[in-house]
Amino acid sequence: MRHPRVSPPFPGPKAREILALDQKFMSQSMTRLYPIVAEQGSGSWISDVDGNVFLDFTAGIAVSATGHLHPQITRAIQKQAHRLLHFSLADFYHPLGAQLAQRLAKLLPGGGDGRVFLCNSGAEAIEAAIKLARWHTKRTHLIAFHGAFHGRTTGALALSSSKPIHKDGFGPLLPGVTHVPFSLSGLRFLDQVLFRTMLRPTEVAAIFFEPIQGENGVVMPENGFLADLRRLCDRHNILLVADEVQTGMGRTGKMFACEHWDGVPDIICVAKGIASGLPLGAIIAKAGVMDWPAGKHTSTFGGNPLSCAAALATIDALQGGLIENAAAMGELLLRRLRDITAGKPLIREVRGRGLLVGIELARHGRPAIAERDALLNMALRHGLLLLGGGESVVRMCPPLVVTAEEIDIALEVFENTLDEVLNERRAA
Repeated sequence: MRHPRVSPPFPGPKAREILALDQKFMSQSMTRLYPIVAEQGSGSWISDVDGNVFLDFTAGIAVSATGHLHPQITRAIQKQAHRLLHFSLADFYHPLGAQLAQRLAKLLPGGGDGRVFLCNSGAEAIEAAIKLARWHTKRTHLIAFHGAFHGRTTGALALSSSKPIHKDGFGPLLPGVTHVPFSLSGLRFLDQVLFRTMLRPTEVAAIFFEPIQGENGVVMPENGFLADLRRLCDRHNILLVADEVQTGMGRTGKMFACEHWDGVPDIICVAKGIASGLPLGAIIAKAGVMDWPAGKHTSTFGGNPLSCAAALATIDALQGGLIENAAAMGELLLRRLRDITAGKPLIREVRGRGLLVGIELARHGRPAIAERDALLNMALRHGLLLLGGGESVVRMCPPLVVTAEEIDIALEVFENTLDEVLNERRAA
């Protein structure tokens, strides 16, 4: 069994050289969480350019769903790389595009016929869903939820409502978007107040939602939320669009997180884990909804042969046992986290589903932002990669190949790091 290993000083000399190049030549618009310069990955592990070894409980921000360099995915990529790299589905055909569309269409919850549009990313999937919803319904208005994160392109950004910095200086964004609370009371407010005073439901094309709000801190829906949301959409002939970019492709122990609750979406947006690290996004829609004609939407690189090969192999791996592993390891991770954090100061709540878990920190009833950030950085220096979420949440989303032994290692580091943070705060 491997173990994390980080040698001081960190970052090391080779990493500092790369960081200097990045600082000089790369756009600094990205939010870099850690000064880690990755060189090689394997399963749940990452090595940096200086030979440090990290246990990756971020899965490349939930992108490397099957782990780093999963042999089944790597073989599929290598095989396809010797055949054909690009042949645009915008104007032509290749076998893997149609085959992948068939596989994805059959994943649509609730059964029935589905159709698929392939693109490059989650934000592009959201943009495609916006266009499709407006085309199909001949309506223009869109509704999303407080705390939502749907991407950084202008349409997706208009739907987002998680951090002001995402939107500062970029307005005006896509008009015709209304946000309501991500709650049952928010749905009642929408139906009983907004639809009666400000907005006719006959103007609304679609309601966009994340089954679990990952970026906002792994915020879970209330019991009955999705079923009520589906009924609301049905009552007013509004399309329901599930953003499964982070929660889909087995992340929560089912292929799509919405399958944990009643209520089948009309459109599902996927990306991140769909191709185990290669760029690919998709919208999967009911066949009767995806009724736009030729010329209405396309993508030059979306569904390129290499990404399609990776995605087909990814689906095989997910259906070959990884989704079940995500469910089992997720239960273990949540149970053990709740055990080791029970009664500890700073811990407000441990929540999640499958291998998408959030640990919320609070101090004197307020978000413990500084303590959360300190915990993330201390964990890094002990060789554990974690993510933030919301104001004060530690997010864990390990690869779906994670083992019980790796969870034990991660939780030992996490508990020791949490104790370090608590001791520092007591001494302050």
